[in-house]
Amino acid sequence: MRVKDVKKVVLAYSGGLDTSVILKWLQTTYNCEVVTFTADLGQGEELGPARDKALMLGIKPENIYVDDLRETFTKDFVFPMFRANALYEGLYLLGTSIARPLISQRQIEIAEAVGADAVAHGATGKGNDQVRFEISYYSLKPDIKIIAPWREWDLTSRTALIAFAEAHQIPIAKDKRGESPFSVDANLLHSSSEGKILEEPWDAPDEMVWQRTISPMDAPDTPTEITIQFKNGDAVGINGEALSPATLLTKLNALGKANGIGRLDLVENRFVGMKSRGCYETPGGTILHFAHRAIESITLDREAAHLKDSLMPRYAECIYNGFWFSPERRMLQALVDASQASVEGEVRMKLYKGNVIVTGRRSPNSLYSMKHVTFEDDQGAYDQFDAQGFIKLNALRLRLGAMAGRRGGTP
Repeated sequence: MRVKDVKKVVLAYSGGLDTSVILKWLQTTYNCEVVTFTADLGQGEELGPARDKALMLGIKPENIYVDDLRETFTKDFVFPMFRANALYEGLYLLGTSIARPLISQRQIEIAEAVGADAVAHGATGKGNDQVRFEISYYSLKPDIKIIAPWREWDLTSRTALIAFAEAHQIPIAKDKRGESPFSVDANLLHSSSEGKILEEPWDAPDEMVWQRTISPMDAPDTPTEITIQFKNGDAVGINGEALSPATLLTKLNALGKANGIGRLDLVENRFVGMKSRGCYETPGGTILHFAHRAIESITLDREAAHLKDSLMPRYAECIYNGFWFSPERRMLQALVDASQASVEGEVRMKLYKGNVIVTGRRSPNSLYSMKHVTFEDDQGAYDQFDAQGFIKLNALRLRLGAMAGRRGGTP
């Protein structure tokens, strides 16, 4: 259903074919003023052309926003998620999912600053991003109007988009005139590729799909050794050099790329109900995930660690499904962050042909006791006889069940 009476709309704008067509479509369909917002999340593209294209399409200079959000993205969104060790369906590091709430948040901030009554995005009606954007919008501004062109217009093919662009003098990159082999989304944490040649889950992805990592088979024959320093659960340095969050992730990306680390070919369950196949590259994030788990292994109490792990799938679903701003995610985040006060120290790792190999971990808050765990003489630190009563008490209910079974009852 089309939104009515829109006077000014803030569009999440990349400068590509789709969002440029959306920009003009908003002007012609709604006869409204359009404000463009382009976020630099570390996607690795020059954003100047997006500004130039918006100007060419008639957007006033004061209505063009191009914001560098790399540090905010890493510090306030990526790092909190990594404190939780979040993996969707056990594998996916949520690189696309975690970017959407920040884009949405900034769109709403701009809408309020310029007095816009609507926001718009370029997500299709089949994917998860429409859900993530719109749930975030509503969470932050309940009365906002939302325009989702892909659910409204009749431009249902690439040919129709190009025809619309040509009719309205919208520049089209030469490679857009052919059939795109797959769709790409990227930010500082990862890149994702899906659709077209990747839709058949039996077909192996062509090497051209992988844009942020070299093949593990082509990686150096000599491992790269690094140490990562942590404070309150966040990585704060590499090899002893203190780094800002975005700078640190950028450096880990380079190390991961050079060693073929972070590739994932995944068939996942979308929130909207269908299965989809995506090829993800998260080089720096993969290294960071292994390192964080390693430093937690010596600093977290057993039951605290196990409770945190048991809640991780729910936390990951909150992010994947678009509920970053929900009360349940905030509650889970409070629990996660409370667990990280003692997560401090450093982890040593070797990066080798697609593998992240932890070779050492140490912390001033370590719970690892050599005195208790040693196979040598522990000088009375641990009385092994205590284990007998511990075992018998834990076995009691099983013994009672077994005895009941011998009398004909159900074990």
